[in-house]
Amino acid sequence: MTFKKMFISDLISDISMGPFGSNIKVECFVEEGIPVLNGSNLEGIVLNEESFRFVTEEKADSLSKANAHKGDVVITHRGTLGQIIFIPDNAKYDRYVISQSQFRLTCNEKILPEYLVYYFHTRLGQYKLLSNASQVGVPALARPTSTFQKLSIEVPDINSQRKIVYLLESIRKKIEINKAINKNLEELAQSLFKSWFIDCSQWKGQVPSSWTDGQLGNFVDIKRGGSPRPIQDYLTGSGLRWLKISDVTSIQSPFVIDIKDHIIEEGLNKTVFLREGSLVLSNSATPGIPKILDVDSCIHDGWLYFPKSKFSKEYLYLYFKEIRNHLINLGNGSVFNNLKTDILKSYPTVLPDEITLYKFDDIVKPIFENIRILNRESYKLSNIKETLLPRLMSGEIDVSNLNI
Repeated sequence: MTFKKMFISDLISDISMGPFGSNIKVECFVEEGIPVLNGSNLEGIVLNEESFRFVTEEKADSLSKANAHKGDVVITHRGTLGQIIFIPDNAKYDRYVISQSQFRLTCNEKILPEYLVYYFHTRLGQYKLLSNASQVGVPALARPTSTFQKLSIEVPDINSQRKIVYLLESIRKKIEINKAINKNLEELAQSLFKSWFIDCSQWKGQVPSSWTDGQLGNFVDIKRGGSPRPIQDYLTGSGLRWLKISDVTSIQSPFVIDIKDHIIEEGLNKTVFLREGSLVLSNSATPGIPKILDVDSCIHDGWLYFPKSKFSKEYLYLYFKEIRNHLINLGNGSVFNNLKTDILKSYPTVLPDEITLYKFDDIVKPIFENIRILNRESYKLSNIKETLLPRLMSGEIDVSNLNI
């Protein structure tokens, strides 16, 4: 398999910047129409279609240069730098309007858009993409479209590109399938929880007399994590895992397995060490997020944990998901940045009888176990993809003889 050095300008047929901010004002947005991309849509490899704002078709027509279509590549040049995705053939919409912080391009017959995007997700690709970034004020790329076209990359023949993309996309799509299954499973568990314990559907909408009224603190021990300080003196490249709020804000799964930071053992007596399977709840930064640890980890004082509980961790997880909006809007309806322990302890809570809890757990525990298994599989697949990516892009792994 041979590679040829080529400039981006030789690999694309069209490139254009997003519109000026004055061309898309708040009053331009409508409930339905042509979707406008934002930074959250550019997280990952392929377009994320979970949240959009829309403009009319007429407005999108007036911004034709800023229209991106299926097969196009979209790159962030201002704000969260390093984002680059392709719009797949099965995208929901025929076209999208890029934002003022993005530019778009169309590849020619010499390169697959998927290959180009995967290349710029390697360490070398990110280095090249960010090589002309300015960190003064809002991070931005200088003269983004012209500078990007001057970049050079090593490109194999189109057939080899297809094989590389096939391997990487097979892994990515399997991860996406797992996520979709897990999302459906969690929604099922949440709907069961609501039906049983919020709507009391099985009891004709009435709370059974065998259930006990009280406050959460009557049924659950609520403790807070701890932080050795200054934390910079305790952080290390390996050692005891150190769970941060940022580790969970972008993950959909109930389970946390990928924890990036670690602390040295000397910090152990100033923090809280929890075993795999423990439930935690964020109480700062982004409060009210419940997660179940799938690895042992230390937690700082931005987390709450529950050493004793009359509820299972699965029940509590679903309970916290159900009441989160109530928790973070207590106190005259204002959102606060800290979920105080006293607020949680005093939250009105009903304790169902043991038989009901047992029957519910008997249904939801297998659901959570299936979610955990698929989440672990996706984590392993993600690591495999990250290992394969640079080796495939550098030619260390020769795909020319693969029969794909």
